[in-house]
Amino acid sequence: MLSRRTSLSLLVLLMVGSWACGSPGASTAIPTPGGDRLSAIPANAVKQTPEDDVYPPVLHSFEYSEPVPMPGPINTAGLEDSPFVAPDGRFYFYFAPSASTPAEEQLLDGVSGIYVATPAGSGWDNPQRVMLQDPGRVALDGCADVLVDRLWFCSAREGWSGIHWFAAGLIDGAWSDWQRADSQLPQDGQVGELHFTSDGQTLYFHSDRNAGAGGRDIWRVDRNADGTWSPSANVPEINTDADEGWPYVTPDGGQLWFTRQYLGAPAIFRSLRSGDGWSEPELIVDHFAGEPTLDAQGNLYFVHHFYRDGEMIEADIYVAERLQ
Repeated sequence: MLSRRTSLSLLVLLMVGSWACGSPGASTAIPTPGGDRLSAIPANAVKQTPEDDVYPPVLHSFEYSEPVPMPGPINTAGLEDSPFVAPDGRFYFYFAPSASTPAEEQLLDGVSGIYVATPAGSGWDNPQRVMLQDPGRVALDGCADVLVDRLWFCSAREGWSGIHWFAAGLIDGAWSDWQRADSQLPQDGQVGELHFTSDGQTLYFHSDRNAGAGGRDIWRVDRNADGTWSPSANVPEINTDADEGWPYVTPDGGQLWFTRQYLGAPAIFRSLRSGDGWSEPELIVDHFAGEPTLDAQGNLYFVHHFYRDGEMIEADIYVAERLQ
């Protein structure tokens, strides 16, 4: 990850996908999931601050305040990545104890995975791990996207070879009844990290499939009357020969946010609805900034990776407040 932006969640899952396989009835002894994430952070970890940052994020818009790390208790000296603000205001993200933790250790450490925090006053309550596997079973989950009462996530888990999409239902306030959901997505090629529009009728996702503009592109599909999907269509206004991915569409359908490789590092771009398509994208934040998501007030959240001497040493979630 020296120059190419990849979300930690998906990167880790790709690394362990061929390892986390076996018979569905197999069982592996692992630590009890849901342990304290703070205690799992290495003792020698040093919390990075904006003052320490060699490549701080650079804002290119007058619509937002200067981006700053989210206040506690979201960020730690570990890795916070892949933010997503759900329609109900809850904040989802991926956590791993360290950027240097091998994928197989993340799979077994009992703390790496999806976390959620609920708004509390002017801040957030203590994030809790979203448990999406049965006790004693190996799984590593990421790529969270919430559509009303359904949580979509990608996972490498015991009993399945490779990485698959799963979906869970919201029952009595908790995510449960998770099931493999690959068959509910487009079947005409790879589906990378995805985002549903608020009405559930359009799905945007990234993929490095053929027939794109080059590298990773953003694609879309529309839901047919019978519940199936239309053929995947490349989004020509957005894609270039650089990598584009991690799409996010605002609930009103008026803005498409995404990550693009820009001047050797990931950056955040925004495009506005223009007729049936999208306007020329504009640069909003660059310097190792990616995976944008917005809350109901229009505040921008994204992950920022700290690099030093060509090595990623930490990641935090940043926020740039919408100016009135």
